[in-house]
Amino acid sequence: MRCRIAIVRHAKSDQSSGAGTDHQRPLNDRGRREAPETAKRLRALGWVPTVVLCSDAARTRETWACMATELPAPEHIEYLESLYHAGREAAAAAVALADERGATGVVMLVGHNPGWEDMVSTLAGDLITMKTAYAALFEADADSFRAAIGGRMKLASLVTPS
Repeated sequence: MRCRIAIVRHAKSDQSSGAGTDHQRPLNDRGRREAPETAKRLRALGWVPTVVLCSDAARTRETWACMATELPAPEHIEYLESLYHAGREAAAAAVALADERGATGVVMLVGHNPGWEDMVSTLAGDLITMKTAYAALFEADADSFRAAIGGRMKLASLVTPS
């Protein structure tokens, strides 16, 4: 099957928000502007997620909420503690949820650096910088989303908010 995975780094967060923990830190105004712009670009490219797997941190949840204003509702959304500052191993375990639900189309992962940048670079076989609100779009022919993300994938596009 054709597996398409969009790996999205959260939008710009508010370092001076006064949030009690890193996990609770919200987006800043720039992040709230950029997340929907990235979503518009994804929609224009035909990369509309059917499943969204998102870190449960405030800034990733808010990134998805801002993106969702520009995208059709996915079939399934799940907020996972395991994706908070996660890397490829946790992402592979998370996409197994999409496989269990019989997902087709695009699976979107919303998370954090440095894990996302490391994973994207490994999947692409080249150094890829994942700035805030960037989305790396990958494709592969594989038996499952988990198998796809566990191997090498083709980088179809790197989407930026501007």
